[in-house]
Order: sequence, then structure tokens, then C-alpha cells
Amino acid sequence: MIRKRIQQNINRQPNLYQCDVKTVFEQAKSSPQGLSFDEVTKRQAEYGSNQLEKIKGEPLIVKLAKNFLSLMAILLWIGGAVAFFFAGTPELGIAIWLVNVINGCFSFFQEYKAGKATEALEHMLPSYARVTRQNQEEKILAQELVPGDLMMIEEGDSISADARIISATDDFQVNQSALTGESNPVTKNNRPIFENNPDLLSLDNLVFAGTSVSKGNAKVLVTNIGMATEFGQIAHLTQGVTNVTSPLQKELNHLTKQISLIAISVGIFFLLTSVLIIKEPLAQAFVFALGMIVAFIPEGLLPTVTLSLAMAVQKMAKKNALVKSLASVETLGETSVICSDKTGTLTQNEMTVNHIWTLQQEYDVTGLGYAPQGTIQANQQPIQVSDIPSLNWLIRGAALCGNASIEPPHGDQTRYTVLGDPTEACLSVLAQKAGIDLTDNEKTAPRLHELSFDSERKRMTTIHQLETELSGSRLISFTKGAPKEITELSSRIYDQNQIRPLTDKEKAAILKANDQYAKDGLRVLALACRQLDKTADLPQDFTDYSPEMIEQDLIFMGLLVMQDPARMEVAKAVEKCHKANIRIIMITGDYGLTALSIARKIGIVQGKNPRLITGQELGDLSDSELQAILKDEVVFARIAPEQKYRIVTNLQELGHVVAVTGDGVNDAPALKKADIGVAMGITGTDVAKSSADMILTDDNFASIVNAIEEGRTVYQNIKKFLTYIFNSNTSEAIPSASFLFSRGFIPLPLTVMQILAIDLGSDMLPALGLGIESAEKDIMERPPRRKSDALLTKNLLIKAFIWYGLLEACLAMGAFFFTYLIHGQGFAFNSSYYAEATTMTLGAIIFCQIGMVQNCRTTKQSVFDLKLFSNSYINLGMLAEILLFILLSYLPLFNRIFNTAPLEAVNWLYLILCPLPILALEEIRKAWLRKHSRK
Repeated sequence: MIRKRIQQNINRQPNLYQCDVKTVFEQAKSSPQGLSFDEVTKRQAEYGSNQLEKIKGEPLIVKLAKNFLSLMAILLWIGGAVAFFFAGTPELGIAIWLVNVINGCFSFFQEYKAGKATEALEHMLPSYARVTRQNQEEKILAQELVPGDLMMIEEGDSISADARIISATDDFQVNQSALTGESNPVTKNNRPIFENNPDLLSLDNLVFAGTSVSKGNAKVLVTNIGMATEFGQIAHLTQGVTNVTSPLQKELNHLTKQISLIAISVGIFFLLTSVLIIKEPLAQAFVFALGMIVAFIPEGLLPTVTLSLAMAVQKMAKKNALVKSLASVETLGETSVICSDKTGTLTQNEMTVNHIWTLQQEYDVTGLGYAPQGTIQANQQPIQVSDIPSLNWLIRGAALCGNASIEPPHGDQTRYTVLGDPTEACLSVLAQKAGIDLTDNEKTAPRLHELSFDSERKRMTTIHQLETELSGSRLISFTKGAPKEITELSSRIYDQNQIRPLTDKEKAAILKANDQYAKDGLRVLALACRQLDKTADLPQDFTDYSPEMIEQDLIFMGLLVMQDPARMEVAKAVEKCHKANIRIIMITGDYGLTALSIARKIGIVQGKNPRLITGQELGDLSDSELQAILKDEVVFARIAPEQKYRIVTNLQELGHVVAVTGDGVNDAPALKKADIGVAMGITGTDVAKSSADMILTDDNFASIVNAIEEGRTVYQNIKKFLTYIFNSNTSEAIPSASFLFSRGFIPLPLTVMQILAIDLGSDMLPALGLGIESAEKDIMERPPRRKSDALLTKNLLIKAFIWYGLLEACLAMGAFFFTYLIHGQGFAFNSSYYAEATTMTLGAIIFCQIGMVQNCRTTKQSVFDLKLFSNSYINLGMLAEILLFILLSYLPLFNRIFNTAPLEAVNWLYLILCPLPILALEEIRKAWLRKHSRK
């Protein structure tokens, strides 16, 4: 089927790279107006969807088997076999094997769910394409492209299909490294190439799926889609992704080795003690020691970690933050610095023109542009510009010098859709509100050429053929960009229907006005024009035009002042970051005073004298000087992309874990360099999204902070889980130790089978519930954890083994002695009350763990602030362990296997009271900690 489609696709017929543009349309059976909607439907049925067919991964049975073949799993298989075949305890062997089976199945299930969650996230982030169909421009899903579609691509776009270039700007460049391995961008054009059997990837008039636009923009005709593209032919490049071990995975591997060492050491100790002191047979001693090893192994660790990460990813997705991999979640918890863009991330990215400034007059046009809901306000009166030629041409020129367009709502939509840059769309809306018909405007002055925006030039220029009744046809250019740069290039001004020289005093007035607007947090663009037809030294061919030729001796027209308000929720998110000891550094290409004003308004900078560093100043700083500045409050403005990369690098050298936001193609290096790259889902380019670790579907800074909170919560929950499962280790070990060190005088209070019942049965579900515990209310009032912080710390071991463990062990041993006491009998293995006594020990540990799971839900906060039964997973786990204990106590079959017996009412009273001292003593300790931390 794939081969059939390849043969059908149109660039496999004549070589379109050899044809001129007119012939290309003819061969493709398309036109400059695009395909008709009926033709699109036919071609979709013929060629199918524009998607790569995924290579199948490992069979599920292989993935399942891997969960049963770890080193520890193999040890348990061997241990179970020894118990089953050599020690005469088949029930113990089966129980040990069940540990492996349940743990392996659960791990596989969670990994499978995590994989499905990742696939679901991919569908939440569809790729789009801009096409012209039936002479209408629209935005469609990239998978809906068909051969013959006329597609528009611009800087930052990922190219979704193979295509022949129809037209392109002079600076149009494509990054083909995904196909060729060559990182340098390749300049492309629409000229025919007359070669026989060339390497298609080397041709300058073709673009290919899987590549991206580095600079400029173009119109292209789609030739191949899906598996028929060049990328599809080498699809293994996208499928053969190597799994990299994350820091958390490395730490878990290290933790597993630490716990294994502890468990084996304990096992060896009990083996030697039981053989040398109790004189147990070696096989029985080995089984006894093996039970202790199993008791110290955290069987649910990996399933809990996977579950916690997967649940965090789902929570983040609901809060508009899509994380590409589970490994990125834990890195978020370490984040100590956020380097954020301004526009769209901290602000609403809904630009509204509120002032037009000229040397003659300032016009207040507040309210024109976007309404608060993002729709054009239809009930406002247009500006009367017909009697003000200078203002008329300023607004007309601003609309002409841009590539954005606005689509009205379709279907159930209520918002207008902006195709292209929101700032340019805002200028188009301004023209509409001024009563200017955009279609008529473009017909009056059709575009002939474009010099695309460049971050170094900070401006763009378009060249038009202007038709007027008085002067006939003439050429004119419009240049818009940063006021300082435009003013420097301007030598004249349009004043009272005449062009005259622009004086230095007037230039100073322009820059003063710009500074005043910027101090108020407003964004300012300058517009200038130039008459080209009277200049004899310009080349006849527009493609030979350069910025140096055109962008000089400009006629200054005016300033367009826009407001992009800060997002309502950002100030609160910034405050939360300050409390969490997370620094925020604004890095923007905008004007410095504007950036500093916004930073003050939303609380990013709070000191009296924050540093404002421009790109030019940054270029003069050494790395050591930059690192010194980065330790204080600083805002970076007019920053070039490579400088953003440099800032991130220096922050990392200072030991910070850095999150970086970005939306443009030029942000990709910094996004990749950052520990967490965060791309914008709405305004972000495809290149930025592919380079990032996390994508914000709402482009909102507050969503980053929410994601960091989830990352911190996940790591904290893993530590809570470890504390909980280690609690019972001490209470399981001390009964065995009392038996050994009393040389058998005290009967064994807890059998190996009962230890396995705790670890395999009663502890698992509550422990998993801790893995998805909600964030503590002070989680964002703590400093970020350091990279060097380990999961298994001295404090955790002391709290689990000594504080919690000894409390539980005392109550468990008390339950054992309590049984003999109420029956008035001495200790004996053959006592008729021995099985009841061991059942009490087992029950005391289980009921103590009910109190312990509640204790572990918080670090210092009172558990009663959370409400005892607010975690449904823990509630289910507690219910399950009580039911399990009842079954173990009252079913005769389980009585024989686990050496248990039914309990009397007084025994149940003791057990029910066990959680109370556990909760009370821990609440006292936490209250002391809270008081101490406040001091």
C-alpha cells in the first residue's frame, strides 16, 4: 500500500524541480488559488492521511518478562525455590514467588499506562498547517494535507510534507539536519533546476517533511505526504529513539542497591545468629533469613514511583502543562530559576493599540484592536482618518507591513483566530477599525518583495507597487520595528502633506516619547517609509535588494503604541515563586524600560535598584562578571538568541536548575540547553515545541509554577512512601531478634509467612496511596531540593527505623505479651494460645500501619488539617488491610498457612486502640517542629 502511494504521488511523475512555477501548478493539477474543497476530499481518499506509520516496538510479552528478571527478582525466584523444594515449606516458597509476580505485574501495568498517557499527550498537541484552498486561507491539521495543497510556511514552522517552492523571501532558509545531519541552514528559492538524477535533498527549490524554517517565509506546493516523503523513507530516524536514564531513575537504581545491601546484611545476620545461637538446621535458618530479606525489600517502590509520575503528568495536563516524558517531572521539583519571556507568557499576548503618536499630534485610540474576549469590537465607531493623510498612510502602511491575518469564528468558536504574529494582527485590526478595507488596501498597494524581520536588525520591510490617480505607478517601502533603530535610519518626515528633513531635536522628541510609553509598560513600534522609484542606483531585480540598500534615508511616519496587559494570575504565581525560593529572570527582546515596568508590576523585581542589562551591554561582559550580576535582581532586554543561551549556561554553572520559556525558532538552543525547556503551545513555533520538555497549552506563566509544585509533590511522595514501608521493617525485625537473643525463651512472635502477609498484602495499597497524595500546603514555601539530595537520607532512616519503627515495635511486642498475660500462661511454642499471640503481633503491626500511613501524609503539617479520609486510595488501602487481617484470622485455611487464630473481643479492643498513640505522639512531634521552624 505504501509503495502504491509513493508511485501515485505527483513528484514521482515529471521532475517538478525542473519546471517553472506555472508548469508546477499544471502538473500538480492545482492553482494559485489552491485546491477546491471537493478535490481535497478526493485526494484525501486517494492518498490517505499525512502521517508516518509507527514502527512496532517490543511485543507486550517481552516487556512483561523484563519486569520479572531484575537481580532482586532472580534472588527471590531462587529463594522461593529453596523454600519450596529443600526446606519443606512450599507455602513460603509460593508466597515469595507471589511477591515477584504481583510486583512485576503491577510494574508492567503502570509502565503500560504511562506509555498510553504519553501517546494521549501527543494527540493533545496536534500540528497545524496554513493552506490556501478555494482562494481561502485556513488553518488545518497537518495530517489533513494532500498533494497539490498550497501551503504557507514561515520562520519557526516545522514543515509537514515534501513540497516544491512557489515563492519565497530572499532570506528563506531551511534547517535540514533531521535528514542530512548538516546543522547549517540551507537557503532556498523557487527557480527551476536543470539536472538529471540529482540528490533531491540538495535541491534548492524543494523542502521536505521533518525539516524546519530557520528564516523568512514561503509559499510551497505539497508534493508528497506521509510515508511517501523523504522523511517517511527513513522513518527509523524518528522511531529509533534511545531511552536515556533520568536522574531519578539513576537515583532509584542506587537506592535499590542500598536497600538490597541493608536487606542482605540483615539476612546474613539472622542466618548466622539462628545457626550459631539457636542451632537451627541450615535450611530452616536460610528460610528464616530469606524472610527477613524479603521484609526489607520495598516491593512497591518502582510501581509507586511510576504511578506517582504518571498521575503527576495527568494532573499537569489538566492544568495546561503537557510534559513530554515522566523523567521531566522530577526535574521540575529541583527548579531554582525560571528564565521567562515577557510577551504571551507573563502578559496576555492580546495586543491592543491604544495610542498613535506623531510629531504633530497624539491620537488616543484606546479600545481599538482586541476586545477582552479576543474578538473585534463591532460596536465602536471607526477613526475618521480620511481628512488626515499622514495618519491614514501610517495606519495603511502598518497593515501592509506584516504577514498576519485574522480568521472569523467557525462553528462553535467565539474567538477570532490569529494566523501569524499577534502584533501584526493587532495592526490589521486597527486598520479595520479605522474604516480601511484590508483587501482593497492590498489591491491598492500590492506587495512585490519582503525583507523579513531579523532579531539583529529589529525591523522588517515590505516593498509595494502603489497605484494613484495623480502620480500613476510608483514603488514604496514600509519599514516597521524598534523605535530607536527606525529613528536612526530616518532622515525625513511627512509633515502637513509635504516631506521635509527630520531634525536632531525631533529625533530626541521621538525617543523621549518612546521612553515615556515604555516606562508605563507599553510596547512601541515605529513605522517609516521610502519612495524607491526615484532612486536610480537600485537593482532591477527585487531579489537582489538588501536591507542596506532599502532601509536608509527613511521617512519617519509615527509610533504605534500597544498594550499587552499582564495576566491576572501571574502576580500570584510570581509571589508563590518568591516564597519557594525560586528566582525569576525576565529575558526579552523588548525595550528595556517596558520590560522593567512589567517586571515591577507583577513583582518579579522588588528591590529599589534592579539591574537592567541590554544585549549590547551583555556582549561586553565576561562570564565571571555575568555570573556576579546573575546573583542579584536583573532584567535582560533586547537580548539576542545566542545571548539567552549564554545566560542559561552561566546560571547552570552557578549550580542552578534552570527552566526556560520560549516560543520562537531562535529560542530552540536555549530550550534544549535548559534543564526544563518550556515552549508555548498557542504562539510557539513547531521548532520551539520540538526542542522543549514541557509545553504550555495556555502560554501562561502560572502553569509553569503549577507544574513545579507537582514536581516537588512527586518527589516528596516518594519519600513518604519509603518512610511508610520502612516503618514496619523494625517491627518485623524486633520480634525475630527477641526470639534469637532470648535463645528461644521468647517464642517467635511473628512468623516469616506473617511478615510476607504484611509486605505483600496489607502494606501495598496504602503505600501506593501515599504516592499520589496531594501537595502539602507549604510545599511551595520550601527551598528547591538540591541535585545532591538523596531519596534515602539519614533523617529518613532515623524517622522510619527508630522513631516510627520503635513505636510500632513496642505496640506489636506488647500485643504478643498481652495475649499470654490475659490468659495467665507463660511463653511456649506449644501453648494453645501461641497462634493467637502471633495473630495479635500481626494485627498490631497492621493497625499501627493504619496510623502510620496517616502520619506519613504530611511532613510537619497536622494530618487533621488535611482531613483523615480525604485520600480515597489510602482509604481503600486501609479497608483492604483490615479485611485481609480478618480473613487471615478467621479462615481455617489461612490459619494453617499463616499460623493464625481467631481473636477475642478484648484483643480487638487492643488492636483498635493501636493507631491512637501512633497518631498522638506524631502530632506532638510535628507541632514541636512547626513551632521550632517558626522561630
